[in-house]
Amino acid sequence: MSSTHFYQPKDGHGLAHDPFNAIIAPRPIGWISTQSTQGVLNLAPYSFFNALNYTPPIIGFSSVGDKDSLNNARETGEFCWNLVSKHLVDAMNETSRPLSPEESEFSASGLGTASSQVIAVPRVKESLVSMECKVTDITQLKSAKGELVNSWFIMGEVVGVHIDTSLIEDGVYKTLKGEPVMRGGGAGDYFSISESNYFELRRPDAK
Repeated sequence: MSSTHFYQPKDGHGLAHDPFNAIIAPRPIGWISTQSTQGVLNLAPYSFFNALNYTPPIIGFSSVGDKDSLNNARETGEFCWNLVSKHLVDAMNETSRPLSPEESEFSASGLGTASSQVIAVPRVKESLVSMECKVTDITQLKSAKGELVNSWFIMGEVVGVHIDTSLIEDGVYKTLKGEPVMRGGGAGDYFSISESNYFELRRPDAK
């Protein structure tokens, strides 16, 4: 007979490691590039990230703490999302290193920049896909009691998309060829996808 481990987060999880991030996983990585009003570039990976809407396309990421990406997006109204492919994991990890606001993760990680077409914020040159975004909303999260927490949800409309043509076959974007890397739980759990993981499942027609 199976049993269930139940806990109320306010009382602690009672395990060796908080399972929340491992349960909601794997998650696409929000590799967000921003630029300060002084022109300093910032690049940081966010594990709380996803697509939110089709038309217009809107994506969003959550900043736990008042960080440079949040401040830059708030001040300039722009940010860029960059795909983390498997060959970029080490560089991505390097951009998670804490730096002062005057330092750029682009320089520290050795990554290059490429000009965007619609926004001023540059994208990661080595990334196979980038999405230029204009901020639509920034919301400080709150608890069920209405108490503000130290996290902000930044949403942006995608106004420009760059896709390396090697990922497009017969007009179809091939997710597998992009080798996306996703965040799991634990201190450093990551996942990728492979052909063996693929299966097709069509949505049922209305009855």
